[in-house]
This record gives sequence, C-alpha cells and structure tokens, in this order.
Amino acid sequence: MPKFGYSTAAEALGKEENIVKGSLREVRISPKDSVEIAKWLKGLSLAEARERLQGVIEKRIAVPYKRHNKKVPHRRGLLKYYAGRYPVKAASKVLSLVQSMISEAENRNLDIEKLRIVHASAYGGRKIKRYMPRAFGRASPKFSTLTHFELVAKEVS
Repeated sequence: MPKFGYSTAAEALGKEENIVKGSLREVRISPKDSVEIAKWLKGLSLAEARERLQGVIEKRIAVPYKRHNKKVPHRRGLLKYYAGRYPVKAASKVLSLVQSMISEAENRNLDIEKLRIVHASAYGGRKIKRYMPRAFGRASPKFSTLTHFELVAKEVS
C-alpha cells in the first residue's frame, strides 16, 4: 500500500489531537473543477461545506470560477465573481470526503461546529493514456488525468 503525504506542513498546523485529515487519491474527476472547489471550500466549517456541496449537486448553488473561467457563463447568486458552474461529479466525490471527515471527527470526540477547513488542495495525478483508432491507419490520443484532493480541518476555539 503506498504511503501518501499531505502538501501542507505538519508543524504549521499545530498539535495533532484537534486535526482531521482526508484525501482522495487518483479520482476520475476534472482537475480544473477540483481546484475551484478547493478554493471555494477553504475557511469554511465542515457542516457548511457539506451544505454547499449538497447545493451544488442539486444545482442550487454555483461554484465561482476564478481561474479557469474562460467562456464560463454568469450565474446568479455569486458574490464578487460572476462566472460559475455546477460540477456535480466532482462535488459528489468531495462530499463523500467531507462526510468521512465528519464521521472521523465524531469518532475522535471533536466538536464538528468548531472544525474549519484550513488546507484544501487539488492537483493532477497520473494520466490514463488511451488511443482511438482512426481511418487510414492513424490513431488519436485520448488521455484522461486523475486528480488528488486533500482537506485538513482544524478545531478552532
């Protein structure tokens, strides 16, 4: 079993007793959508993050796109940023991660309302390389990028 680290420094977070970590490794979701969701969730409580992600899945709340926003339409209800989308597949995977972090916090007797997301990152993993045969003996590449997603929540007093 491979041992993965986190892209945040452990000494920057403080003591280990009041921290909950979670990660998704090599998930088939869009890296661009994942980056925008990670920026959107940072600083929220775990309960609020769960509510927002459920709203994205139901297409009530749009995720603001700050970086990857070329030709992205406007959505109503966004503050400061006008471009947004509803990345349902990525939001459902991240929602399962948030729910597992909440259950881990309950097992460790931490207060869920005081847990805030202090670190959220998403980055591309390895590529799945495939080729589609075309006419006249040619072939076109059909690559898909896997994504790593990390969340760290800390109990704030």
